[in-house]
Amino acid sequence: MTTPAVDPAPLDPLPPVPLMPSDAAAADAQFGTHDEGGESAHAPVQATCANCGTTLLGPHCYACGQPVKGMVRHLSSILADAADTILNIDSRIFRSILPLYFRPGYLTNEYFEGRRVRYVTPFRLYFFLSILAFFLMQIAIGDANFGNAGDDGNDAIATAKTAQEVTQRRDEAIAGLKQAQSVTPDAGKRGIDKAIEKIQKKADKRLQYLKKVEDAKAKGESAPSDPSSEDLNFNIADKTWDPKANPVHLGGPKFLDDKITQMLGHAKDNMNKLGKDPKPLILGAIGSLPQVLFVLMPLFALLLKIFYVFKRRLYMEHMIVALHSHAFIFLSLLLLVLVGMAKAWAQGAAPWLEGILNLLLFVIGWWLPIYLFVMQKKVYKQGWIMTMLKYAMIGTCYTVLIAFCAAAAFLVSLATV
Repeated sequence: MTTPAVDPAPLDPLPPVPLMPSDAAAADAQFGTHDEGGESAHAPVQATCANCGTTLLGPHCYACGQPVKGMVRHLSSILADAADTILNIDSRIFRSILPLYFRPGYLTNEYFEGRRVRYVTPFRLYFFLSILAFFLMQIAIGDANFGNAGDDGNDAIATAKTAQEVTQRRDEAIAGLKQAQSVTPDAGKRGIDKAIEKIQKKADKRLQYLKKVEDAKAKGESAPSDPSSEDLNFNIADKTWDPKANPVHLGGPKFLDDKITQMLGHAKDNMNKLGKDPKPLILGAIGSLPQVLFVLMPLFALLLKIFYVFKRRLYMEHMIVALHSHAFIFLSLLLLVLVGMAKAWAQGAAPWLEGILNLLLFVIGWWLPIYLFVMQKKVYKQGWIMTMLKYAMIGTCYTVLIAFCAAAAFLVSLATV
């Protein structure tokens, strides 16, 4: 016996939600105004694409792809969008930095699993950390002391013509350094001691040279060449290079020969100044390293593709590994620079911190290769022995590439700075 179906009791309608004046205005703009009888005065108004007329369902037209926002708007809005496009630095940076440094391979595996929107994209993370790391490196090197204290005294001694001048200039330079040493903290006195020792050796060499000159004159022989006037020279076609007497001639366009001649002149001047003030050349080489590493990163991804060819991963997957690896390297360099700057400050202000900072530098330095090895193991999921062999081979090949490109960058800075 079947039971007759009973219609369920109708649900009570929800009470109308009162609209604020601004909400009512928005509703009127979207759905049209209403008359007193409750009927719509005109049809609902919906936004459409200005390009193809399709009804818009979001900030972009799904038919033609044109965005709703154009360039004709407030400049502040455009600048905000540009900053977000380039850096995209928001709360996601905090969810990305910590696992990037403390959890090898975690961000890469999350990206491969499709969980991407909660983290900063790999390229933006790499770009942000590389710019920040090299910026701080240039600041640290700009403030660094390369141990050239007393170079003015060395130059004066090198140009002295008599033994009496050598002795006088040596004593004046040493006296000035000892006076500075008396008001220098203990941590900085070692550098001044080295500068005094350097001046003493320079004076002894100059005195030996002047004695050889006197002996040569007494014997009627030609005087030996002055070491202070020795200069760096290039040999071209078995002749000493000279921009006028023996310029570069490659047989190509004249502007190319002139450009190479000009670069050789820069390199010669910079090499002669390198021992006195290496800071500009080092800053120039470091300034070109971001471009060098940016060029090398696809090669690193290619190395991963070759060594893991049987994993059948796409090249762009290896590129994601390369981006996260380099982002971690830049983050490690950033920490090393910060701890190094703190150590330089602690030498004079808080010597008791030096031991802690040295231990921190040791830990950061060793965590870098360990992290990269564990990351490679977790991403590619091979055995420990195979991972170790491939890690060693990839690391060797990439280190050679970096050394070669760093030397090329130094030579470029030598010829252009």
